[in-house]
Amino acid sequence: MAPQSYTISSLAYLKVLLHATKYPTNPVNGVLLTTSPSGAADIEVSDAVPLLHHWTSLSPMMEIGLDLAGGFAEDNGLRIIGYYEASDRADEKTLGPIGDRIVSKIKATSPDAIALVLDAAGLSMGEAGLIPYIASPSLKIIPNSFTSRPPSTRSTDSKQVSTFHLAAVDLPRKALGAIKEQSLQNELGDFDDHLEDVRIDWLKNPKVTAAVEKL
Repeated sequence: MAPQSYTISSLAYLKVLLHATKYPTNPVNGVLLTTSPSGAADIEVSDAVPLLHHWTSLSPMMEIGLDLAGGFAEDNGLRIIGYYEASDRADEKTLGPIGDRIVSKIKATSPDAIALVLDAAGLSMGEAGLIPYIASPSLKIIPNSFTSRPPSTRSTDSKQVSTFHLAAVDLPRKALGAIKEQSLQNELGDFDDHLEDVRIDWLKNPKVTAAVEKL
């Protein structure tokens, strides 16, 4: 598969950060959604669905959450393109074996599947704070690949690798501001939260979606 360019939208980025911030002493995970067709050269990761902060292993709850997120995506013209996770350890920024298996499962229907792992240290230094992995042809890390914006021209070099960038250069600063000034993380709910309170709309998280428009 030819190298691709992945854009992480404001909404997807914010949800990943909010999820990790809300549960700093727990590992968290979720899935990434896109409207872009499989195999597209330019892919926007348009949304994220936060899954778990308790049952983060390959448990029945994980399987149910993945199935529900997949159904939500299909009903809304989206598809699951990837997985994200954040460790409960600030110095841990490698994709764990559970994430590896989930991304491999996603790859079965989305060959352009990716994974994003939170890099807390990088985020604190003003970087994107995400370590990307790509699942084609095999799951591998794409180091130092976040750029400020999409390349204006696409290289024909066969050694070119897929690239990742945020939808806006100042997105990390704005996201951290929303966390520090508004405690927006308290408005986000994941599947675990929904199991404890069915009123929580973990699939849409409407309050977070509305807040993104004000960033």
